[in-house]
Amino acid sequence: MSAVKIKKRVLIVGSNGQLGGNLARYYSNKVDQYEVMCSSVEERSLIDNVPYKQVDIKEKNSVKDLFYSFYPDVVLNTAAFTNVDAAESNRNAAWDLNVKAVENLIKYCGPVSARLIHFSTDYVFDGKNGPYSEDDRPSPINYYGRTKLASENLLFSSDIKYTLIRTNILYGNTGSGKVDFVTWVVKQIRAGNKINIVDDQIGNPTYVKELVSALADIVERDIDGIYHIAGAEWLSRYDFTLRIARYFNLPEISILRIKTPSLKQAAERPLVAGLKIEKAMTELSYSPQKFEISFSKIAAEENL
Repeated sequence: MSAVKIKKRVLIVGSNGQLGGNLARYYSNKVDQYEVMCSSVEERSLIDNVPYKQVDIKEKNSVKDLFYSFYPDVVLNTAAFTNVDAAESNRNAAWDLNVKAVENLIKYCGPVSARLIHFSTDYVFDGKNGPYSEDDRPSPINYYGRTKLASENLLFSSDIKYTLIRTNILYGNTGSGKVDFVTWVVKQIRAGNKINIVDDQIGNPTYVKELVSALADIVERDIDGIYHIAGAEWLSRYDFTLRIARYFNLPEISILRIKTPSLKQAAERPLVAGLKIEKAMTELSYSPQKFEISFSKIAAEENL
C-alpha cells in the first residue's frame, strides 16, 4: 500500500487583491498538491470556487480563529494599505494594516509552525541609487515606506519561519474588476485621451503571474530569507508606457512626458528605485521574460 501524501496547507491573506487573486487562482488549480484557504476583509471572495473566510487581520481574535480553524503550513500575506498618498493623511489606518496586522499574523504563525511569506516594496529605499539589492540598507522617504519597513523589522525580530519578498510596479490581470496599468493605458489612448506619465521615476515593472511562479517555488521548497522579485528591465514609467503603446500600435503622441513634482503628490516618491533580481534568478525558478510576452497574455485575457 502506498503512503498517503500529506498536502501542504496554504493560507492566502488578502485574496481579493491583485496579487492575492492571482495566487488564489493558481492554488485553486493545485488541489491535488495543496489544501488552500483564502481570506480578505470583504464579505465574499472575488475568485470563484475557492474556500474563503471573511477576516479582518487587524483584529487579533479573528486571526486566531482563522489560524486555529485551518492550521496553515504557509501564510501568504498580500494584504496591505498601498495608497501611498493616502498613507500620509491616514497614518493610523496605514499603520494598523501594514504593521499591527502583520504583528497579529506573526503571533499566530508561531503556535501552528507556519511560514509567513510577507510582501514588501522598493519604497523601503530612498530612491537615490537604485536598483537595490537585498543587502542594501533601507531608508524610506514616505510614510507608506516606513510602515512597510516596520513590518519587515517585525519579521526579522521574530522567531517564526519567514520569507520576505520585495517587489515593485505590479501589472497584469487583477481579477477584481479593476484595470491594471497596461489595460488602463490601452483603453485611455484608444478612447482618444492623452495621459500624463512621469519620466523621472525608475523601476522594473513586474508581471504578476511571473511573481506567482517564483512564489510557488518558495512555497514548494520552503525557502527562507529575503528575495527581490521583479521584472528584468529597469526603466522609467514613461519608457514602460511607450513599450505598451508600441506593442498595441497606439499613438505615442498621446503619452505626455512629465516630471514627478508637477503632480504635487502628498507623498514623496523614491525616484531612482527598482530592485536587483540576481539572487532570485540564481536561487529560485525565476526567469522574467520580455514585456512583450506578458503584454500578449494580457491582451488575450482582457480582450484588448
